[in-house]
Amino acid sequence: MTADQPGAVWHPSPNFGPRRDGLTPSLIVLHYTAMDSAAAALDRLCDPAAEVSAHYLIGADGGLWQMVAEDSRAWHAGAGEWAGQADINSRSIGIELDNRGTHPFSEPQMAALEALMRGIMQRRDIPPAGVIGHSCMAPGRKCDPGPRFDWARLARLGLAAGGFGAPQPQSMEFEDFRQAAAAAGFTAPADDQTLLTAVRLRFRPWARGPLSAEDFLPLHPLVR
Repeated sequence: MTADQPGAVWHPSPNFGPRRDGLTPSLIVLHYTAMDSAAAALDRLCDPAAEVSAHYLIGADGGLWQMVAEDSRAWHAGAGEWAGQADINSRSIGIELDNRGTHPFSEPQMAALEALMRGIMQRRDIPPAGVIGHSCMAPGRKCDPGPRFDWARLARLGLAAGGFGAPQPQSMEFEDFRQAAAAAGFTAPADDQTLLTAVRLRFRPWARGPLSAEDFLPLHPLVR
């Protein structure tokens, strides 16, 4: 078998299966590996005892490996939900980034990610709104790709949804924030603080403190 993405090194993992219920990819889920090196991550993602995998891995130097064919179901997302839908593994393509979550993502790595995402989005007709982080669909359980990931850069390139700006919300109640977040796709079960953290990780990773009007802004135009 050859890689779906030109330039990717085909390095097959045994950890995959068929997509369920006739589902095809409509999401891209971004992860960080939280391991010491791309080689260590590659070994784990291809270890049958680990029972985890992803479609792609991108090294800090921009090296690109494909482990599971895009038509198949990789085991990267786990339990969670996005936009009211479960079994994210059957609905998505998973991309792992060689990063521990504690340092910036390198320029070669980001450039390789952008090229890969353009290819996937064109092949699979995935819109920018279909690009999410692991933390978006599993709030509280996962925090990757983490606060150092440059979501704004992807948004400027049309590779992810961005904040749009909105009028001040009429209410600052958490229930209103929860409804706006759910309308934007954040439907996985989470308490108020966990949900706020997940939305901030995606749109405002620098933010701290209690719920504020600024937390509603990236969810526009869904906020009324």
